[in-house]
Amino acid sequence: MKQRFFITAFSALLGFVISCASPGGTLAQRPDKDYLSSVEAGKIRDAETTNDRIKLFLTFAEDRLTKFQYELEHPSSNKHTEMLNYLMNSYIGCVDDAADLIQLGLEKQDNIRQGIDLMATKSKGFLETLKKYSASGPELEVYKDNLEDAVEGTEDALREAETAKKKAAPPPVRRKN
Repeated sequence: MKQRFFITAFSALLGFVISCASPGGTLAQRPDKDYLSSVEAGKIRDAETTNDRIKLFLTFAEDRLTKFQYELEHPSSNKHTEMLNYLMNSYIGCVDDAADLIQLGLEKQDNIRQGIDLMATKSKGFLETLKKYSASGPELEVYKDNLEDAVEGTEDALREAETAKKKAAPPPVRRKN
């Protein structure tokens, strides 16, 4: 009985390891974020600087918010509720990742001033849109919890961007000869 259990457990573990292996025989990289398409994940991976990644995540967040607005105005015939909640969750995931990259950039002392400024600017616009839907959005009860999380996350990101402006290294000063 115990031997059968160990063989079954070993087989399950072996199956898991094999399923995680890539064609090259090494373990596959950690799965991509579920709210990014493979093209978007590739763009993030290929971005050369932290600043570029911040910009990409903010672009993706803006895209999700635009799609959310479109879905509200033109409801799909199936999975409308799921789509609204998915888009709102995807939006906040992108904003959170951009805020995390700002913190990482500050720790590494990268030149992320453009990313910080873009976060501050975009977050204000995002917040206006989110608060508009929070006050009187159509079908609010369907996505209210995710919307509240998005407002809170965007406010946090805005605060972090304002704090980061003070912490970021100043741009280099060019001296005249």
